[in-house]
Amino acid sequence: MVANFFDTIGWAVLGFVEYLGNVAILAGASLRSLVTQRPRWKETVYQIYSIGAKSAPVVLLTGAFMGMVFAAQTYFQFHKVQMDTSTGPAVSIALARELGPIISSLMVAGRVGAAMAAEIGTMRVTEQLDALRSLAVHPVDYLVVPRLIAMVLSLPLLTAMSIFTGIVCAYFVAIEVLGIDGAYFISNMQKYTEANDVYTGLIKVFIFAFIIVFISCYKGLQCEGGAEGVGKATTEAVVNSSIAILITNFFATMLLSKIIPP
Repeated sequence: MVANFFDTIGWAVLGFVEYLGNVAILAGASLRSLVTQRPRWKETVYQIYSIGAKSAPVVLLTGAFMGMVFAAQTYFQFHKVQMDTSTGPAVSIALARELGPIISSLMVAGRVGAAMAAEIGTMRVTEQLDALRSLAVHPVDYLVVPRLIAMVLSLPLLTAMSIFTGIVCAYFVAIEVLGIDGAYFISNMQKYTEANDVYTGLIKVFIFAFIIVFISCYKGLQCEGGAEGVGKATTEAVVNSSIAILITNFFATMLLSKIIPP
């Protein structure tokens, strides 16, 4: 029984390593194509609209309420020790370094990552990918690279908009609802929030953009089993992307704290 348990663990580890290797191969092929092949700009522009413009309402709404909730919770705790005016910098730094990048990336992974996996997976099960290959068109060049460019351009902008919206909404909640002095809120936020806080968040977002695209496209390219397989690939793309973002965020935070001190 113990031997079977360790065999199961061993096969699971090998499967995970194989999965990481396949995603890395796809990433390498995509980056090589990005350098050596001319991108399909028409498809890239459409993907920017699909990923960026269509995701903006969801990301902005999430950022707004995230800022308001965090401002309220921060005030409730700081008020106990008479530190009400510290709410501003606490909200701005948290949104810039952690909450903005993480929540925006998770929302985009749920919306766009699922769409990528479903679209490419449908093309896989209906043999459209084989038709592309028969026309001497590589699926990575045609499908993955435009989505990669669009995600790398769109996600940082969406995150910046989310951070700004969250801070503005947090300001109005703090001033109009919680009764914090507006001058102290703004003054302390400007005093303690530095450019490094914003840089840290945006660097993380670039990493998350690659994670979302490569995992979602890989799940779509490996999809099998008809409609059921497409649904499974879509679910796995969202779950795996979300888990990878959360795990990567920890290591990115520890590394960037050494490179870009808080």
